[in-house]
Amino acid sequence: MRGQVQGVGFRPFVWQLARRMGLAGEVLNDAEGVLIHVAGPNLDAFAAALRDEAPPLARIDAVESAPADLPACEGFIIAASGAAGAETRVTPDAATCPACLAEVRTEGRRAGYAFTNCTHCGPRFTIVTGLPYDRAQTTMAAFPLCPACRTEYDDPADRRFHAQPVACPDCGPKVWLEEAAAPQATGPGAPSDAGGAACRTGPERAPASRPDERPAPEGSREKAQHPDPIARAAALLTSGHILAIKGLGGFHLACDATNAQAIARLRARKHRPSKPFALMAPRDLIRRHALPSAEEEARLADPAAPILLLEKAGQPLPEALAPGQSTLGWMLPATPLHWLLADAVGRPLVMTSGNLSGAPMAIHNDEAREMLEPFADAFVLHDRDIARRLDDSVERITPQGPMILRRARGRVPGTLPLPDGLPHQQVLAMGGQMKAALCLTKNGQALLGHHLGDLDEALTWQAFLQAERDYTQLFDHRPQAMACDLHPGYRATQHAHASSLPVIEVAHHHAHLAACLAENLWPRDGGPVAGIVLDGTGLGPDGTLWGGELLVGDYEGCTRTAHLTPAPLIGGDRAAQEPWRNALARLDQAGIAAEAHLAGHPLALARQAARMNAPMSSSAGRLFDAVAALLGLCPARQSFEGEAAMRLEALACQPEGGAALQAGDPGYDFGSGPGIDPAPMLHALLTDKSADPIRAARFHAGLARAFASRARALVERGAARAVALSGGCYQNALLLDLTARALADLPLLLHRETPANDGGLALGQAVIALTRLESA
Repeated sequence: MRGQVQGVGFRPFVWQLARRMGLAGEVLNDAEGVLIHVAGPNLDAFAAALRDEAPPLARIDAVESAPADLPACEGFIIAASGAAGAETRVTPDAATCPACLAEVRTEGRRAGYAFTNCTHCGPRFTIVTGLPYDRAQTTMAAFPLCPACRTEYDDPADRRFHAQPVACPDCGPKVWLEEAAAPQATGPGAPSDAGGAACRTGPERAPASRPDERPAPEGSREKAQHPDPIARAAALLTSGHILAIKGLGGFHLACDATNAQAIARLRARKHRPSKPFALMAPRDLIRRHALPSAEEEARLADPAAPILLLEKAGQPLPEALAPGQSTLGWMLPATPLHWLLADAVGRPLVMTSGNLSGAPMAIHNDEAREMLEPFADAFVLHDRDIARRLDDSVERITPQGPMILRRARGRVPGTLPLPDGLPHQQVLAMGGQMKAALCLTKNGQALLGHHLGDLDEALTWQAFLQAERDYTQLFDHRPQAMACDLHPGYRATQHAHASSLPVIEVAHHHAHLAACLAENLWPRDGGPVAGIVLDGTGLGPDGTLWGGELLVGDYEGCTRTAHLTPAPLIGGDRAAQEPWRNALARLDQAGIAAEAHLAGHPLALARQAARMNAPMSSSAGRLFDAVAALLGLCPARQSFEGEAAMRLEALACQPEGGAALQAGDPGYDFGSGPGIDPAPMLHALLTDKSADPIRAARFHAGLARAFASRARALVERGAARAVALSGGCYQNALLLDLTARALADLPLLLHRETPANDGGLALGQAVIALTRLESA
């Protein structure tokens, strides 16, 4: 059995199945997966049941069987594992299963225990330190099993058989709470947070004690803990305080999501004026504030426990949670600790990354105390160390299916099969500069790593280097080449060239196209595909900045057949931060007097800058910014990447905009020539007297139609066999749906398991590098 079959309860499942069917033999882990020697009747039924009844966390990629001469034996046993090898995998972390949650919530020796888990749930990737995956090679090594847990661990009939993180209150990790001497509340009438940290002065915090014989893990302090840290944390949260909480892959900052003052205080402390906050709540509370579909309910309950974007509905929550947005990001509690907090609070909680702006999350206790001191009134800590930091995955369900916006906790280190025809060589791909993620290929599989962030940030760069060491070690990876972006200024590109390996440079938008092809298992000999690739900017092979492209190609190469008319990025990188600059560039280009629409901005100065520091770009992302600025959304400066475009999507999805699209409004015109020209669209937008939601919807519809019609023509005349949609703009569910509907009768390739944004870039780089290695 090849695939995700180790560390998921697969051997005891096989043992129970074989005993039920009266078969003899053995099952063991080996270097390639799970090996089964079996004899008896009904082996076909046994083989079918291995797939049909597999444990919830298992993923079977292949079943290989052959006749064997087996010694005579009675019964079926679980044999000692063979050596770990290159094909063994580490399973992603999994949210608390229903059986463990029931134990935590009822009487018994694990009642109220914050680290309850079994083979169907619990930490995996965030605690493993090496292979083979056993307790000694995890951060649970510091916690010897008590006799009761050892009995469960050794019993094949128990769901905790060989569950490496298994623990109980007698032998496992402990949780404690550290707080300021007199933390301030933020309810009605509470004092303001003058200076941000004034309320956190006072005596040194007092964490938990541990048995003297246990070595104290990193970041612990030997003082008495609060007698009931969960109850105290809940009391602090409901009275308006901000807490730093240690989770699976790092720390979160939490507050009461119904308390507008607490939310405002958190925003002020984090200097995060409008970027949406993620929320955590049990399902019944989520349903009070959203109307999840059956598919969304299933995604929320997925073992990955992702943050899922859901449309606002039902009882309103403070607008400050996600200003200007039509969705909120919800997740179910992922661990027993989070479930205990959620049950005790009884309200939705903000659960945002515990970090400095742009930096990776804190993962160590001492690191959190130092980094999060300006933000948190109290800390919920524990003594199980985190081996590697992992953000929460972010996803949404669209009319076209699931979409992964950020691939992280619960999704990595899962692998993806590579398409037919690609060589089984080892490549390490560096990804891009923003939303950085690595990709490793080996033996027909691709491991797309977790979201790291912007490599301009020093701490993120250190996390990138750590991830490279991590994946190389954990997966016994020996790359034959490095793949990277064309852009010489990207840190990942410079890092690749500093290595001793051959370097294969890949154009940014070709990598986006190839990533979509690879995820959809488009065979190497499948023929050319029309790729609509819309994003911010990426260096094209001609040395200019691309971003609104129609390509035709495959893994071998691609040709640019159409694109948005380029416009100057006034001020260079400042154009991505200040949407009005893009509006000015497009208005001037279209011959429209900008003064009537951009009053209050330094237009003359910007026009001077356009002659000195304004690279030309066909960026679709900057066109979204321009339209958002003209509609009065985020007119001055974005407080986070994509803010203007997200507000524009939310505006278009308001009832008036949705009604126009439902009625078949074709949207604004982008010209009829081979080029895709925004000028006609801008003239129509600014003379249209319709409500702003209708104008926003018409922009989306027109842009989708402009690219889809040209892609359709390529397929209809035989120049392409399918259409692929990629690039960060296709995180916009409305744009994705409109484009897909315009191409409904054609073969269509979409991202569903990998991000359409730069988080999937490394996968495309890797598969292109594989083809070039073989051709060299």
